[in-house]
Amino acid sequence: MALSTFRHRVVRLLEGSGVEINGSHPWDLQVHNEHFYRRVIAHGSLGLGEAYMHGWWDAQDLDGSIYRLLMANLEERVLTLDTLLAFLHARFFNLQKPARAFDVGRRHYDMGNDLYKHMLGKRLVYSCGYWGNADNLDAAQEAKLELVFRKLGLKAGMRVLDIGCGWGEALKLAVERYGISGVGITVSEQQAAYARDISRGLPIEVRLQDYRLLDEKFDRIFSIGMFEHVGVKNYPAYMQTARRCLKDDGLFLLHCIGGNQSVRDTDPWIAKYIFPNGMLPSIKQIAAATEDFFVMEDWHNFSAYYDKTLQAWRRNFESSWNELKNQYNETFHRMWRYYLSISMASFRARKNQLWQIVFSPGGVTGGYVAPR
Repeated sequence: MALSTFRHRVVRLLEGSGVEINGSHPWDLQVHNEHFYRRVIAHGSLGLGEAYMHGWWDAQDLDGSIYRLLMANLEERVLTLDTLLAFLHARFFNLQKPARAFDVGRRHYDMGNDLYKHMLGKRLVYSCGYWGNADNLDAAQEAKLELVFRKLGLKAGMRVLDIGCGWGEALKLAVERYGISGVGITVSEQQAAYARDISRGLPIEVRLQDYRLLDEKFDRIFSIGMFEHVGVKNYPAYMQTARRCLKDDGLFLLHCIGGNQSVRDTDPWIAKYIFPNGMLPSIKQIAAATEDFFVMEDWHNFSAYYDKTLQAWRRNFESSWNELKNQYNETFHRMWRYYLSISMASFRARKNQLWQIVFSPGGVTGGYVAPR
C-alpha cells in the first residue's frame, strides 16, 4: 500500500480533533518522516509513541496535541493487533503474579534515583500533589501527605504500614510529625536503599517485599500510587492482605489513579516503555474487591491536580536534562517527555482520575468525618 494511502487515512482520523498535519497551531503534528503514517495505522498508540521517540514527528504543544486527540476519542477508532494482543494477554494471564512482582521495580523505579531526584522535587514523592492552597510542587506534595495523615487520624504510638513506600518520604514525615512507628514495603531495590538511608535512626523498617507476604497487625495502613501495579486478578488478594493486617478499629487509605471504564490491561506504549504489567482500576473493580473486607468511609477525587503535578515534573525534568544527558540518551529524553505529556493530557481530558479512598473494617462508630 502506498505511503500516500496511509497519510490519507491518518488525515481522515484526525478530522474533528482540531489537530492537523504540518499545520500552524502549536498543537499540530509536524511530521518529519513519511513512514510515520504507516506506523500509526499499523500500531495505533504504540506506533504514535515510538514514532515520537524516534523523532519522526513533533508538536510544540505536545500535551495539547494529545489532549485534543483524547477529547476526540481517537483511541477508540484505532484498534490494532497490538491492542488485541495486550487485551488477550491480560485476559488469560496474571501479569502481576508474585513471580512478576518485582518487574516494575527493576524496569521503572530502579532506572536511577538521580532521575527522580531531579524530577520530583524536595521530597521524592511520585504521586499527585494537593494544590488546594499550594503554589509550588514541594508545597503541594507536603499538603498531600498531610492530608493523608489527617484522614487517617494519626496519633503518637500508632504502628503504620505503607504498602508501596517508594523512597520513604511519607513514613519519615509521619514519624517526625506524629510520633508513629512504621513499616514500608517496596519492590524497588534503589527505593529501598534510599528509604533506609533517610530513615536511619527513626522507628521505620523498610523491606524489599511483595505485599502478599504481609501478615502482622497495624493501627493504620496507607498505600500511595502502588495499586496501579496490582492488577484486577489480584485485587481480592490485595484487599484481603490489607484487612488481615489492619486492626479492627483501624483505617486504610488507598491513593491511586483510576479509569472511567473497567479494563484488564493498559495502553500498549505505556506497558512496553513505562509501567510493565500495570493497569488502572475502575470504581466497579475496587468496589467488587473491597465489599467482603471493608466499609468505604470516604471517596475523594482530585484528579485535576495531577495535570499541574505532571507539568511541574516535566519542567523539572527538562531543566535538568543537561545534568542527566550523560546517563540517558536522546531517545530516553523524548520517551520521558512523551510519557509525562500524554499523562497530563489524559487527566486534563478526564480520561484518568485520582482517588483517595478511606476504608474501615466495620464502619467508624458514629460516622467518619473526612478532612479536606
